[in-house]
Amino acid sequence: MIVAALYDDRMEPDDPDEVAELVKRAAAGERDAWDALVSRFNGLIWAIVRKHRLRPADSQDVAQVVWLRLLENLSSLRDPSRLAGWLATTTRFECLRVIRLGNRMIPTMEGLWEGAAAPDPSPEEIIATSDHKRAVFEVVGMLDLRCRQLLELTAYQLPYQVISELLDMPVGSIGPTRGRCLERLRELLRAAGISP
Repeated sequence: MIVAALYDDRMEPDDPDEVAELVKRAAAGERDAWDALVSRFNGLIWAIVRKHRLRPADSQDVAQVVWLRLLENLSSLRDPSRLAGWLATTTRFECLRVIRLGNRMIPTMEGLWEGAAAPDPSPEEIIATSDHKRAVFEVVGMLDLRCRQLLELTAYQLPYQVISELLDMPVGSIGPTRGRCLERLRELLRAAGISP
């Protein structure tokens, strides 16, 4: 496999049948098969993590989460022989998720003082906000069930692989379907006179 060769030039490409057999045995609970998978693909995961230049603690977290995701999905992998690609994709998504969350959490002096000085909302503001939320929830309820479920799961930032399994939807169609659902929600909000 090309992916396997990327993380260690000295390695021979992985035999797809051998990888599939290791996955099958690991899914059946064989510890030596799991250890063989970790030994074989840990370098791939760390090579991708290093390319994203995460902090050391975040790098370790990403590697652990990727192995956890594999453990959770071992028995449901569509093509176990292509494990290297699955691991590479999962690692990239997890790195990007950590980067995205990290960007949200960068404190600034302005942000620290803004939150400290904010007064409590007035009763009028509380009522207006709750009325607005109620109206938005009513509009969201007009979406079909599939759209509501998809928007909820993506709001929780679940990996597309997990969403795919929960909704029985191909991973490649999640993004476009989400876009159509959001556009439909915008139309419904505009029709209800609510600013998106």
